[in-house]
Parts: sequence; C-alpha cells; structure tokens
Amino acid sequence: MKDPTVLVVDDNPDHLELTVMALSECCDRVGTASDGQDALDFLWARGRHAQRAGRPLPRLVILDMKLVPLPGLEVLRCIRAEPRTARLPVVMHSSSTEKVDIAACYASGANSYIGKATDYDELCRRMRQVYEFWVLVNEGPGSRHPGESPSALT
Repeated sequence: MKDPTVLVVDDNPDHLELTVMALSECCDRVGTASDGQDALDFLWARGRHAQRAGRPLPRLVILDMKLVPLPGLEVLRCIRAEPRTARLPVVMHSSSTEKVDIAACYASGANSYIGKATDYDELCRRMRQVYEFWVLVNEGPGSRHPGESPSALT
C-alpha cells in the first residue's frame, strides 16, 4: 500500500470499518490503527510498523477519543509532545457530546472535534467534509501540492 493520506484510529472494529468505508469514497489511501499504541507505533515507525521508518506521515489523523487501554486524549498528547508529529492535524472523533470532553480535546491539542454520525450517509458526508478541508483545502505546515514529491513532508 502507498503511504496513507489519512490514518483512522478506532478500537471498535465496526466503527473503524464504517469510517474507512466512508473515507474511501473520497480518499484512496486510508490507513488504520486498532488502538492508541498501534497508532503511535505507526506514526513513529516502531514495532510492527518499523518498516515505515523514513516514510511520510499521513496528512491527517482521525482519532477516537474513547480508546482503551491508551485513551485517545493520551494518544493526542503523545502526538503533540513528539516534534515530528506535533503539527500533524488530528481530528477527534467521538460519540460524546459532553462539553467537558470536547473542551478536553481542544485543551490537549486537537485541531477539530466531530461527533460520530448515527447513520452511514451522515458519516460519509462528515468524512468527506473532514477530508476535503484538512487534506485538500487546508494549507498547513508540510502541505503537499499537486506534483510535489512526498518527501517534501518529512
């Protein structure tokens, strides 16, 4: 597989599969991680992802907030603490609508917070909007332009 444009992190296999299916309608390179440790290993090329050393990071991480055993907020804090991933866009994805949860995500460095959709069409709409903004529209640090080498992100 080519380097993923988006990394989706969710410990619920059904949610992970549905989110990937929804993103696949607009993005042909979606990577997955089944828990927080797997996500960090993927981003930092450790463990079973050691072969990723020197490879570009994804352009976006969609991170479930309620991961176990390593909670999404802790994963986010780890991402922000590592210089190579500190500026990587991270969108928190959760079924929680509690203001305290949303505030905690932003306080921990989330770029955005979106609620989990209750039906597939809504999920597809939300994932398309997230992808289009964070990957196609946003001009963040390390943004790649058409025709630019992927190595420009590292």
